Amino acid sequence: VESVESDTRGFDLISRRPSPDLARQSVETRFIEVKGRAAVGEIALTANEYKTAQRLGEDYWLYVVFNCASQPEVTTIQNPSRFEWEPLSKIDCYRIAAETILNDQ
Repeated sequence: VESVESDTRGFDLISRRPSPDLARQSVETRFIEVKGRAAVGEIALTANEYKTAQRLGEDYWLYVVFNCASQPEVTTIQNPSRFEWEPLSKIDCYRIAAETILNDQ
């Protein structure tokens, strides 16, 4: 397992299951995003994580850890982009017209 969370690739970990027959060959590669919640609650993916999940399809896994604060329970989801995710908007900045500022003088 390789940690790549600081690389902003859209996932946190790369997990490779080696081939029993061929050295340095992988039978399966998982690109894993990990989300944790203190209790049970909704999960949000960043735009980058969601687009990466769409692009990687069955190779992308979401590991959700619910109840981190008490009794952690891990749920694994292969290809989470197959679900209907609700897009969220956030405010990036605020703007005001110059006239508003100038008329206040």
